[in-house]
Amino acid sequence: MAQTFTKSMARNIFYGGSVFFFLLFLALVFDTESGLPQSDNRAAITDDVARGKLVWEQNDCVGCHTLLGEGAYFAPELGNVYKRFGNSTDAIKAFIASRPKEGVPGRRSMPQFNLSEEDLNAVAEFLKYASEINTQNWPPSIQG
Repeated sequence: MAQTFTKSMARNIFYGGSVFFFLLFLALVFDTESGLPQSDNRAAITDDVARGKLVWEQNDCVGCHTLLGEGAYFAPELGNVYKRFGNSTDAIKAFIASRPKEGVPGRRSMPQFNLSEEDLNAVAEFLKYASEINTQNWPPSIQG
């Protein structure tokens, strides 16, 4: 039982392990790819949705809000805001437009961005689009 560990044995262990873990990696990649949703939402990206994303970026909304789990955690998650507001883009637009100019006294709140009607429509359409992405039931709570 007292065998010596030879270069040949070490080489076989190295190559065998490398092949094993490469095949394991391929199997895990295939499993992950097959588990992803197959829906294609690119057709739903309209000019309003693209403009809404631009307005979202220009006003640094992600500096306070999260969108599908990405961003700051100061303000509510907006990936499901369309559903929270009763599937209404008008409610989203009204909420954004109703922000007080000075904010809520005593605390930091969402500022009034004075968006045009076109920009309000675009942001609402962008948030509607984001809420229709298949996130496999994330976040688990409708409140985000």
